[in-house]
Amino acid sequence: MSDSAHKPRRSRANRRPARSAASGQNPSLEVPYITRGIRTYDLLDDASLERIEAAADEILATIGIEFREDPQTVELFRKAGGTVTPVSEEAWNIKFAPGMIRGLCATAPETFVQHARNPANSVQIGGDAMVFAPSYGSPFIMDHAGVRRYATLDDFEKLTKLAQASPWLHHSGGTTCEPTDIPVNKRHLDMVYAHIRYSDRPFLGSITAPERARDSIAMAELVFGADFMEDNCVIMGNFNSTSPLVWDGVTTKGITAYAERNQGSIHLPFLLGGAVSPVTMVGAIAQSLAESMVGVALTQLVRPGAPAILATFLSSLDLRSGSPTFGTPEPALGSLVMGQLARRLKLPLRCSGNFSTSKMADAQAMTQGMFSMKAAVQCGTNFVLHSAGFLDGLLSMSYEKFMMDLDLCAALHAYARGLEVTDETLGIDALREGGPGQHMFGAQHTLRHYETAYWDSALDDYQPWETWAEQGSKDSIMRAKARWESQLAAYEAPALDEAVDAALRAFMAKRKAEMEDAWH
Repeated sequence: MSDSAHKPRRSRANRRPARSAASGQNPSLEVPYITRGIRTYDLLDDASLERIEAAADEILATIGIEFREDPQTVELFRKAGGTVTPVSEEAWNIKFAPGMIRGLCATAPETFVQHARNPANSVQIGGDAMVFAPSYGSPFIMDHAGVRRYATLDDFEKLTKLAQASPWLHHSGGTTCEPTDIPVNKRHLDMVYAHIRYSDRPFLGSITAPERARDSIAMAELVFGADFMEDNCVIMGNFNSTSPLVWDGVTTKGITAYAERNQGSIHLPFLLGGAVSPVTMVGAIAQSLAESMVGVALTQLVRPGAPAILATFLSSLDLRSGSPTFGTPEPALGSLVMGQLARRLKLPLRCSGNFSTSKMADAQAMTQGMFSMKAAVQCGTNFVLHSAGFLDGLLSMSYEKFMMDLDLCAALHAYARGLEVTDETLGIDALREGGPGQHMFGAQHTLRHYETAYWDSALDDYQPWETWAEQGSKDSIMRAKARWESQLAAYEAPALDEAVDAALRAFMAKRKAEMEDAWH
């Protein structure tokens, strides 16, 4: 007979507090952003980090960065000391003396606040803060049966509502999915409006064209006011370099638009090892550092003190097929190193995320996602885009994966909080109350802590097999489907001032009337 045979069996439902469908698990952990309670993991020693920094300086000094179709940005860097060499009529190579770009980055704030229209949901970016945001950029939706279809504005709005309803995300994100039923040149207006209308959390604006960046900022101004925006960040743009070693004019003009208004920007090289970066991870890290620092430096030339985020997206590659292989060990190690480099630069960091190449919300998806999300938590990243919904190598969003990832985000809240050692948490009185050989279900210490001691999954099944079978043998995907459907049914939009709403709708109508539909 086992040691547990004489212990009372109590159902999980009887020993946990009631949770509302909207709040999810462990209400003691519901916060506007995570304040890290665990140490970051320093993988490399100082000498190794200095070699990577020196390699980034060598790239910038001897190979340089190519800038395209933006002579204004080229002139800014020339005046700052860069060596400009024309490549063509619309392209210039700029080389930077060692330390120059690092010096320009020094005026970017180490931490800043991105304000939400609900002040209780404003987030800190940088320091010991960590912000989770949904996945970004997928043109497809993958349903629970594995059928892939193009995403629509209705999908975008639903995902925005699900993000708003979750206490485990802190940010509404940006292009949560690509609404392909709206013209390319107009859909940014609908997306920004959806973030404002259906969420009261911070959000990302458009970056796909300079005029779309300006439209996004103008819509944010209708919500927050020009005076407030002069001194506060209320919107950010997520900008990609064109690796290897290129910043194109669409991107640099967009960065300039945000920086001119003192708004935030993220500077992200998307590196596929062996394709657009060295196949060795340390080489990719050095390249990523060089490219991202240049983006940050541009913001400081436009407006010293403008908020900017160092960023990296490191990916391994299946060298037999050329396909990205997300959620693998080497990029996770790369994230740890990028965390160290960002801290040395005193810049906020965006890296890693819930990455997967799986085509369904299955074991592969969750294993790969956990690998990369754990790296984000351990490396000290401050802004985690792609925290929920990422499938199919970023080509697809999944409602079911979204809910499963929210459960993982909830667990990471508890993990990142760490442990507190006090007389109360040591719990000696719980042992003393019953003495040797006695269970502690009814101990006063247990009763004081039973609601908050452990993370409690909203999706995992803890029932005996017989009960699970009697209730329909529902797997994780089925449970996740039921959860997102019930959360959407219960969703209530946060209040939005009617005058602000009218102004936003009028702005959208005016801008759409000024443009012919463009679908490419």
